[in-house]
Amino acid sequence: MKQYLKLTGLAVLLSVAIYPALAQEKVKIGVIVTLSGPAAALGQQVRDGFTLAVKDLGGKMGGRDVELVVVDDELKPDGAVTKVKGLLERDKVDFVVGPIFSNILQAIHKPVVDTKTFLISPNAGPSSYAGKNCSPFFYVTSYQNDQVHEILGKVAQDRGYKRVYLLVPNYQAGRDSVAGFKLDYKGEIVEETYMPLGSLDFQVELSKIASLKPDAVFTFMPGGMGVSLVKQYRQAGLADQIPVLSAFTVDESTLPAQQDAAIGMFGGSNWAPNLDNPQNKKFVAGYEAAYNSVPGTYAFQAYDAAMLIDSAIKAVKGDLTNKDAVAAALKKADFTSLRGGFKLNTNGYPIQDFYLTKVAKRPDGKFQTEIVEKVFENYGDRYAKECTPGN
Repeated sequence: MKQYLKLTGLAVLLSVAIYPALAQEKVKIGVIVTLSGPAAALGQQVRDGFTLAVKDLGGKMGGRDVELVVVDDELKPDGAVTKVKGLLERDKVDFVVGPIFSNILQAIHKPVVDTKTFLISPNAGPSSYAGKNCSPFFYVTSYQNDQVHEILGKVAQDRGYKRVYLLVPNYQAGRDSVAGFKLDYKGEIVEETYMPLGSLDFQVELSKIASLKPDAVFTFMPGGMGVSLVKQYRQAGLADQIPVLSAFTVDESTLPAQQDAAIGMFGGSNWAPNLDNPQNKKFVAGYEAAYNSVPGTYAFQAYDAAMLIDSAIKAVKGDLTNKDAVAAALKKADFTSLRGGFKLNTNGYPIQDFYLTKVAKRPDGKFQTEIVEKVFENYGDRYAKECTPGN
């Protein structure tokens, strides 16, 4: 009995010794996003949104101090692989957050999940990992890429647009955008144009649009591509003739450069700055105060990514050694999202509401997207049924 009591006492001492050590050890999070070139504004929003969340959490997640290591993927897949390996091998991060673009995600996904490190995407959500290639080490706080584009296809169908011109970049997310738009749209596609990623000159395409006179244009042109397209579209005199249904083309990352040229253009989104709930109002006010700019989806999804990680670390009481327990805690997503209703599907992608938005100029002179109508409610992606939980 004395031996048992001694052993029990030793176990208690060990637990006391171990858990303070765990509490003192920092949670290391690598953030890999595009921070240079025409798309830099997108990555800056992710970095700033995530940083704001950590600040709002008092610099801690689950009681443990947080250390962020931020790297620029430069929108180069090969370079991104080298940098993410640095985060894993040199910095030994517990989580990787990023990236913005799907081609970068496709490059870094395997190197990260093969090491059983959790990869949280605050933006890119390609179909590639939503179905049979889903992973318990990959989670998304944005959407499955097709879904945002599905909004615009449904709106085009519901509004009776019989002829639509499609204009997208030639990479995975561009192809996903076309697939998403076509799900609900049954009218005529008068032309389907795929531009090289990073294109900034759209004169040839605008001439085609003027000649074909479609009922609407659907486009997905993120970052600097969207800035150039919108300005050139307005300058060509098309903005008042042919409505633009867009995704990630007119948003808070591009509006400071587009300004009046974007007013009245439509977008599809899972959120907008004027979404009316207490947590979102606090976030928008806090972001504007910290960065003197209006947050976009990139910032809000990054904020939610931080809160997702925090919820998981709290659930496992700071112990990240049991990967299955961390995965289960992430899947539970026990936090209050800025978008309101939110939960993760079996594939780690969100189930959420989606909206049609419109660009507006605020009384203070700043530009933002505002909700016009809800298009989908509690909507999960169509690939989740192919995912076997625990893959």
